[in-house]
Amino acid sequence: MKTEQAARPKLFIGIDIHKRSWKIHCSTDISGGKTFSMSPSPKGLKDCVDKYFPEHEVATAYEAGCCGYHAHRCFESYGWRSLVVNPADMHRKGKEKHTKTARIDAQLIARELKDGRLDGIHVPDMEREQLRSLFRRRNDLVKDYRRIKSLIKSQLLYYGVTVPEEFDNSHWSHGFRHWLDALEFEYSPARATLDSRMRQFRFVDQDLRDISTQLRRFCKTYYKKDYKLLRSIPGIGGIVACGILCGLGDLRRFRSLKHFSGSVGLAPGIHQSGDTLRTTGMTRRAHRLIRSYFIEASWQAIRTDPVMQAYYRTHLGKNVKSVIVKVARKLLSRTLAVIKTEVPYTIGVVE
Repeated sequence: MKTEQAARPKLFIGIDIHKRSWKIHCSTDISGGKTFSMSPSPKGLKDCVDKYFPEHEVATAYEAGCCGYHAHRCFESYGWRSLVVNPADMHRKGKEKHTKTARIDAQLIARELKDGRLDGIHVPDMEREQLRSLFRRRNDLVKDYRRIKSLIKSQLLYYGVTVPEEFDNSHWSHGFRHWLDALEFEYSPARATLDSRMRQFRFVDQDLRDISTQLRRFCKTYYKKDYKLLRSIPGIGGIVACGILCGLGDLRRFRSLKHFSGSVGLAPGIHQSGDTLRTTGMTRRAHRLIRSYFIEASWQAIRTDPVMQAYYRTHLGKNVKSVIVKVARKLLSRTLAVIKTEVPYTIGVVE
């Protein structure tokens, strides 16, 4: 009598990925499996699976981190199901909350994958991922820019140098820069220190301008439709639009405003114990940079859009921080709407 296999055997692979080695735990649908170490090579893992687990339906998972999505893309090219998961989503029980090793992490990932409790994060395509790297480089430059300006002003304060009233603001005009270049100190080391910092300031300033230009140019060229739709919304400028396109990807993937606001972090945190339910302010789980962009854009929106301004005025007298978060959530709703409908926003039209 000829027998046929009813279903393909399944293999679940949990991977704790590091730069120099991977800790692997392989578990099948009928056995606990085994744990081993190997060199960080997707091809090496495929050879191992082909040798010891032929004809298995393979599913893999690993935590998002510094190694990016290269392994994920390789696994999918082999026809495997692959997930990249947020480390915060890993359910740890008992002593797993207090004991952490690469072996335990690999076993934990494999177990959660086998039990169907893992949800993967959104993995951007290669083009958008590399655009995101340029956006992150700009953010690094912004931090350096603020830091060097702070160091220069702290040096002036330390030596008792008073900044002229017309220059005493956050905007460093060419006049202020020339004033700093001409500033005299009693001894040369202080002048040399300021010269060094001014050279660094000018380099960072120019690099920041160049990167910003490249970022806007790329988005205008390759994401022209979405970029123009976002720019039609009061408060959302060129850099904020680029940040949304880089950091969040295609907004059409969000199922609802609740899904969108949860991803950005403009959703309330909730804590319930028994019959007691309370909110804990904005959720701590957020895309912090994009959330800050929406908050800043909201301040501009209430200055330029009568509808937003009227909405803000209805909450006058309340906590300003809470009110601007409400405005930001409204701006978030507007952002999702213009992308999904592909209709530019018209200022003054009540939603």
